[in-house]
Amino acid sequence: MYKTGSAKTNTEMILGGNMTRALLSLAVPIMINNLIQTMYNLTDTYWLGKLQTTRMAAISLVSPMQNVIIQFGQGITMAGAILISQYVGARDKENAKNMADHIFVCSIIFSVVCGLLCFLLTPAVVGWLGAEGDVYTLGITYIRIVICDLPFLFMINIYSAISQAQGDTLRPMQLNMLGIIINMILDPLFIMGFKWDITGAALATFLAKIPCAVIAFIAVTRGKNEIKADLKGFKFNGNMFRNIISVGLPTALGSSTMQLGFLLMTKNVLMYGDGAMAAYGIGNRINSIITMPANALGGAVSTIVGQNVGARQLDRAVGAYRKGRLMSVVFLFVLGLILSKFLSRPIVEIFTHDESVILMASEFLSIMAFWCFTNGVYNTTTGIFNGAGNTVVTMIVEATRLWIWRFFTLYVFRTFFHMGVESVWYCVVASNGISAVIIYILYKMGLWKMRIRRLVNAYN
Repeated sequence: MYKTGSAKTNTEMILGGNMTRALLSLAVPIMINNLIQTMYNLTDTYWLGKLQTTRMAAISLVSPMQNVIIQFGQGITMAGAILISQYVGARDKENAKNMADHIFVCSIIFSVVCGLLCFLLTPAVVGWLGAEGDVYTLGITYIRIVICDLPFLFMINIYSAISQAQGDTLRPMQLNMLGIIINMILDPLFIMGFKWDITGAALATFLAKIPCAVIAFIAVTRGKNEIKADLKGFKFNGNMFRNIISVGLPTALGSSTMQLGFLLMTKNVLMYGDGAMAAYGIGNRINSIITMPANALGGAVSTIVGQNVGARQLDRAVGAYRKGRLMSVVFLFVLGLILSKFLSRPIVEIFTHDESVILMASEFLSIMAFWCFTNGVYNTTTGIFNGAGNTVVTMIVEATRLWIWRFFTLYVFRTFFHMGVESVWYCVVASNGISAVIIYILYKMGLWKMRIRRLVNAYN
């Protein structure tokens, strides 16, 4: 049984306590928090699925566009979590607080600028994706509304990053729980009650973020954790900014280019029709829930490695990674077998009554569930690289996962095996498996330790 205490208590456990307990105390709230975040899109998908397949196709088409910006911005907040955790492990509170200030300022500026650019460029991008008619109109409507929540979303992410770096993953989870409760109330009210269609879904998501962002701002500047942002005396520090760029930019580029790859993938899926696009969106959203344990344990490994790198305890950092990897792979292997054999169709039927969509989505989900254990290797190994500050490697592997392996396998399956839409399903699991093997080999080569000495010494 896991227990989650204060950030100070969790730091003591991370640096010297039971490792299984430390992993679970961080990973369980992260997993629930990720589930809550996913519920925003799942709630929209569920209620819009009661209208027409076109609505789901529109959301599935434009969601990667939103995710490109979100993932790039999260590179900044992830850099904050990594760097602050290393300062915490080194017992350097002054620099940890200074880093929190810089992460806050950089993230908010980025969210405002990118939100404006995305709003202006939306019609051109949606048109480039090949959308026409209702899918084009509905896609623009949805993305232009939800993109307005970027400053609020990034405020929540800043709070999560600063808290997670200190070992506190419980309070961010509770904050996001509030947001999804509001969204789950507003979605049916706006979509079915007020008949606002896809506009109602977007507004529900946007409005649910506002109270959470206000609470996050108060918590970041006046909360209970030791490390807070103090903007009154903020002074720009070039070294801090360079550290954020050196750690955060590779993560941002890797994640955002991956999302650009997803954007191009949607263009390939749309050629098979709105039904295939809807099936692809449903399958991906459900798969994001299945792989949450791997994502959560990867985040937990990153925090534990970061603090132990700061404390010069590399053996303990490696032990955390190995245990996290084993837990993740075993859990996902068992869960994937159950879902692929018995539950893929019943789960898909929750979101749509279109039989053609059900057949495609359940096949896609079954294939992904069976092979999801590879995500356990990939995410936890990414966690040890990120925690050590070596984000260049994860950037390269993440980018090649989509831009090389996914499109290469898609071409092979489509051209030589004539698999049609099934080529999309199989290229997803093939590229994930190839990337998991690659990053594990790089870990065995010791590349995760490349930046440790320079990063740690530079902060002293």
